Amino acid sequence: MSKHQNEQQCEVCRGCGRSCRSSRYPDEAQCVTLLDRAGCTPRVILHCCTVKVVAEEMAKVFCADVRLVIAGALLHDIGRSRDHTIMHANAGADMAERLGLPEELVDIIRKHIGAGLDDEDAEEMGLPKRDYIPRTLEEKIVAHADNMVSDNRIVKHTHSVEKLMMKGSHRGAARIAALHKELSLLYGKDLDGMVSSLGEAPALAGLCAALARK
Repeated sequence: MSKHQNEQQCEVCRGCGRSCRSSRYPDEAQCVTLLDRAGCTPRVILHCCTVKVVAEEMAKVFCADVRLVIAGALLHDIGRSRDHTIMHANAGADMAERLGLPEELVDIIRKHIGAGLDDEDAEEMGLPKRDYIPRTLEEKIVAHADNMVSDNRIVKHTHSVEKLMMKGSHRGAARIAALHKELSLLYGKDLDGMVSSLGEAPALAGLCAALARK
């Protein structure tokens, strides 16, 4: 199936009978504006824009909710306007809740660290007791797209695995490796190939492109 045919089919998801392009979520321009107003730096916004390119490619092939994935990818690091530690995900989710964004979008932001945080991780960090593991397809897509972007460059998933291994986070590294395998099987080939197919520095559009030119 060609990419065009797949995108046409994705207007109504295979087997779920719902549109992949819900209007419940802010569009790209609205998301970039939210990031800017929250106080995110241009570097953070460019990172989010690059994550969006990777996530959108996966979402279209998987026939996921593309609009939700785009919004989640663009807003996943909104918490970096307040906190640059690993706690930025929880801070960002709290910000998204205050903005009145849909719960499923808030959950993507909260669960995007690596391939999620298990109960032991959450307890060590002093996080409220709740589920921090990406469960839905859209949550998994955004989390792993973030694993495959370093700054504003697309990288192989092993980049994130190795970083966690060096920090002694072996459980987190194993979760990323497992998520990569799961999503690569759905994609039909190794997602690391996106470094070549999309380019290490992929083309951006709209407000993202304007920001990249500055």
